[in-house]
Amino acid sequence: MSRSIISILIIISIIAITLADKLQYRPMLDGRIVGGQPIDIKDAPYQVSLRKPRHSCGGILISKEWVLTAAHCTTSLSPSTYKIYMGSSNNLRDGIEVSVTEVHPHPEYTNLDWDFSLLKLDNYNASDVVIGFAELPEQDEPVPDGTLLRVSGWGNTQVPSDDRAVLRAAYVAKVNEEQCGVAYPGNISDRMICAGFKEGGKDSCQGDSGGPLVWGNKAVGVVSWGYGCAIPNYPGVYARVAFARNWIREVSGV
Repeated sequence: MSRSIISILIIISIIAITLADKLQYRPMLDGRIVGGQPIDIKDAPYQVSLRKPRHSCGGILISKEWVLTAAHCTTSLSPSTYKIYMGSSNNLRDGIEVSVTEVHPHPEYTNLDWDFSLLKLDNYNASDVVIGFAELPEQDEPVPDGTLLRVSGWGNTQVPSDDRAVLRAAYVAKVNEEQCGVAYPGNISDRMICAGFKEGGKDSCQGDSGGPLVWGNKAVGVVSWGYGCAIPNYPGVYARVAFARNWIREVSGV
């Protein structure tokens, strides 16, 4: 093969890799809230850390027995893969670790659509830690465009000096579905809700997946995916809890 042909193939490969990187919307799997502030667990007592065995995702305590998280965080169906850490703003100390007994990803989960999973917890004693349960919306309950929602977690802040163990939160605005579809053409379904700012600067990020997007104390979204973190014109995409409300009730009784 001539050098000229090899050079052409190399150039084509570089272009293909670049385009794939631009067009692939990767789930936020590892890691903080970008543009947020530290908060006390008392302000988000439903926030939990999903461990495999270290922190990998967030989760939402919806009752003493059940945690709602993202399906892409629970690719293994073996309960022994996971532990839930709860009750502390610091995910390295002062909380409790609880075993998982059942894993229920949404049966229609595929390619980040229907990105919900329910984890049933083993018995535990939370008398010495702070826990609380998020409220849930009714089936198909809407969230008005522009509503300020709060997202929290222990994910990537994009600031190396930030303490990774400290819980953080940021407020983001609910984005119109059509506007979100312009940012992610062909990738937004009715099972998704978008939130962020046109100028960027505030967002969930790697390690926040599965965590709560709340309106007051009501969990309206589960951190799911997005292009980068806090990039202008690319809002975060969350699994819309209201669309899965009947399924949550059916599986958990909550």
